[in-house]
Amino acid sequence: MSEAFIYDHVRTPRGRGRSDGALHEITPLQLGTQVLRALRERTQLDTRQVDDVIFGVVSPVAEQGAVLPRSAALNAGYGDGIPGVQVNRFCASGLEALNMAAAKIMAGQSPAVVAGGVESMSRVPMGSDGGAWPADPAFAPAVHFVPQGISADLIATLDGYSREDVDGFAVESQRRAALAWQEGRFGRSVVAVRDVIGGVVLERDEHLRPSTTLADLGKLKPAFDQLGKQAGFDAVAIQRYPQIETIHHVHTGGNSSGVVDGACAVLLGNRSFGEQARLPPRARVRAFASIGSEPCIMLTGPQHAADKVLKLAGMDVKDIDLFEVNEAFASVVLRFMRAMNVPHEKVNVNGGAIALGHPLGATGAIIVGTALDELERSGKTTALCTLCVGAGMATAIIIERI
Repeated sequence: MSEAFIYDHVRTPRGRGRSDGALHEITPLQLGTQVLRALRERTQLDTRQVDDVIFGVVSPVAEQGAVLPRSAALNAGYGDGIPGVQVNRFCASGLEALNMAAAKIMAGQSPAVVAGGVESMSRVPMGSDGGAWPADPAFAPAVHFVPQGISADLIATLDGYSREDVDGFAVESQRRAALAWQEGRFGRSVVAVRDVIGGVVLERDEHLRPSTTLADLGKLKPAFDQLGKQAGFDAVAIQRYPQIETIHHVHTGGNSSGVVDGACAVLLGNRSFGEQARLPPRARVRAFASIGSEPCIMLTGPQHAADKVLKLAGMDVKDIDLFEVNEAFASVVLRFMRAMNVPHEKVNVNGGAIALGHPLGATGAIIVGTALDELERSGKTTALCTLCVGAGMATAIIIERI
């Protein structure tokens, strides 16, 4: 079996995912085009060596439909011979794209693949693609469907995380992300987004709120309280988890992932590709995995995906130097750290989606790049990246710095 190496990666800054966000004027096609073009220019890549472009896109409709990565590759000058495909595993789509790329390389079927993702949440709102899981009355009740925010509050209730616990985690995410920007830790990989005349529209993550305090977050009302009580979703969750009497709603917009626009691209290849392209490998893919988990609580999967990928790699949790766990909600990461017995000092050391935002289709690949940059900066060796996924799933990968 061939080894799969990561040769380089780039991402856009993340813009607020609303009509007044900096990236709202930039189409999803342009977001994808600009990261693909930047990756090609940085590596002096002969795109004829690329066998495929795989992007995560969670809402693949309207401007994000019609196999967007194929269009973006053509628009970025990758040539007619480069195919493209979009994949959707909800929040882990970008990581699933990267794992699929690694699998093609390890199987000996592709010398090099570009993976990544794009999501313009200001232009194509979350849920635009519909689906049976939340909407089909013949299916949703059978799996005790509730919105993810209810699931996050259910985790907090079952595990005993207070409002102060989740707010404290969010403040630390903001502090770490602000420090990372201040010290230039993202500078190597973030490429400015430009408009149609070449002007820079965004060069730093826009969602960040570095001055956030516990007092600030304490003023926010729970985001899912009314949804749980008035729409009846609390009752649905309690029917599935009857050991609790009441769901304590602790999550707000301040301790949950930010809605943002963004894109990323990662260049993977085998050893021969790197030698021919005169590119040194930056990391190797040790193992990757996806799992299914209970769909009502839905967000507990990262622990099980981590266990699976560690077993596949022949490693123990103590062998991992850094963890990137997507901050969909604060309780998700708090539960992961408790279940895996991992200290916060090793998890999301540069902040996460609470501070920086979560461009759904791209985040999974972004956090792999973030982990790689931090391994190089800190001189550490191994990183495990994982994300919880809607409908009860999770995806993970282990990379090793070269």
